Amino acid sequence: MTNRERAMRILHYEKPDRMPAVHFGYWPELLVEWAEAGKIPMELAKGWHDGNAVDQELDRLIGWDFNWSHCVGARNGLMPGFERKVLEELPDGSRRIQNSYGIIERLKPGVTSIPSEDDYLLKNREIFETLYRPKMQFTPERVNLDYFRRFNETRPQDVPIGLHLGSVLGDVRNMTSVLGMSYLLYDEDETLFSDLVDTYAEMQYQCAKAILETGAKFDFAHFWEDICFKNGPLVSPDVFDELCAKHYKKRCDLCHQYGIDVISLDCDGVTEKLLPTWFENGVNTMFPIEVGVWGDQFAPAREKFGRGMLGVGGMDKTALRRDRAAVDEELARMQRLSSLGGFIPCPDHRLMPGTKFELVQYYAEEIKKIKL
Repeated sequence: MTNRERAMRILHYEKPDRMPAVHFGYWPELLVEWAEAGKIPMELAKGWHDGNAVDQELDRLIGWDFNWSHCVGARNGLMPGFERKVLEELPDGSRRIQNSYGIIERLKPGVTSIPSEDDYLLKNREIFETLYRPKMQFTPERVNLDYFRRFNETRPQDVPIGLHLGSVLGDVRNMTSVLGMSYLLYDEDETLFSDLVDTYAEMQYQCAKAILETGAKFDFAHFWEDICFKNGPLVSPDVFDELCAKHYKKRCDLCHQYGIDVISLDCDGVTEKLLPTWFENGVNTMFPIEVGVWGDQFAPAREKFGRGMLGVGGMDKTALRRDRAAVDEELARMQRLSSLGGFIPCPDHRLMPGTKFELVQYYAEEIKKIKL
């Protein structure tokens, strides 16, 4: 049985031959750390990317079956993006940089986490109309039609492949910053913000439609959102539903027309308050289901929404930085969640520095033994 067959059987409540060992990639710093410790060749650390040949070689070395992050799609972001440029060099070695979304970031030397946001361009209607709206239009150049017309013959057959549907609010938050989004929503121009969301969403819908019209077949479809943090959503659930529900429904309905019935969404943080908007409008698979300091999110979601709610993820990756006892505890929890059906264990995000190579090997071996 291929990994593709295993995964799709589980997500359709059918019995596979065994559980696949699934991961969601690595922080680049971890791979360098492993290479410097002699665990992997440095060329693998430097050449890794989701789903590439290096990723597959690491799978063989570690014992993984596959990386869940196998998605393809259109150029469905700002096109062209803003020029990335250094605006200012600061005395402490930090740099203020304009990124491709038009956000002004402060990059500090030696810091590898998400940069802090200093400022943003998208502050009013004039800037939206002149600088952003033109970059949000659908054009044929966004979709490689020749690639997708050949897709069914050329795609890997042994892993599930998803159609990347883009984002509804996550990318918009990347353009405005959390601060700018809040001002635009509540203090500045609600009509502008709605227009921004609608314009961007329509372009992404047209991208997905153009791809599916080529006849390309996918095992699942996938949104990226990242609109929550450790205390919940970055926007009011009511406002989120008002602005975004229709766009999830439109894209999910399109997928259903083309036979795609597994539709996942990547959102970090505590997602509970936004799950109704997603689930009621066609998103039925939680991923990567971060555990964080708040604990299991999948079991409560399954209890609330029933067997229609599927999951990939939910394994507390920090156990892989500790010891075998911590990993065994997570394996037991993954057994309990897997017994619910429609759930594939996977570390709850990319493995970060400090993760122990031998513990990852142990987890990848043991997860395959989960009883289904």
